[in-house]
Amino acid sequence: MEEQLLRDPEISPTEKVLRKEFGSWYPVYEEFIQTIESEKFMFSHGWRFYKDGKAWLCKICFKKKTVVWLSAWSSCFKLGLYFTEKTGAGIKELEIGGRLKENYETNKPIGRLKPLVAEINRQSQLNDIYLLLRYKVETK
Repeated sequence: MEEQLLRDPEISPTEKVLRKEFGSWYPVYEEFIQTIESEKFMFSHGWRFYKDGKAWLCKICFKKKTVVWLSAWSSCFKLGLYFTEKTGAGIKELEIGGRLKENYETNKPIGRLKPLVAEINRQSQLNDIYLLLRYKVETK
């Protein structure tokens, strides 16, 4: 059964902690963070413990806009992107895998926002995520 990681508020998600917790898919996480912080995206990220969810989450922003939330699980890291009805309309036109499109289509809205949750543990999954992130930032 999949288990959420990083649940102890006293243990900050340092590089050493993340390497240990993520194990074999840490290099995928590392590549993801390096890419989103590069000149190509210029995103920033920061880990914080959220008492309501009782776990550390990574908030990824472009300037002051939150683009995506990252959470750590036993088999992957999950990325949660949230779209309004208007901004989510173009997802079906993106050249991304069908599973991501299906995930978005089948998820129920949370208030006015509809989530798309991607589970990442392989480098081959990152290109679709980069397309989604670019779309998210460029869509208003």
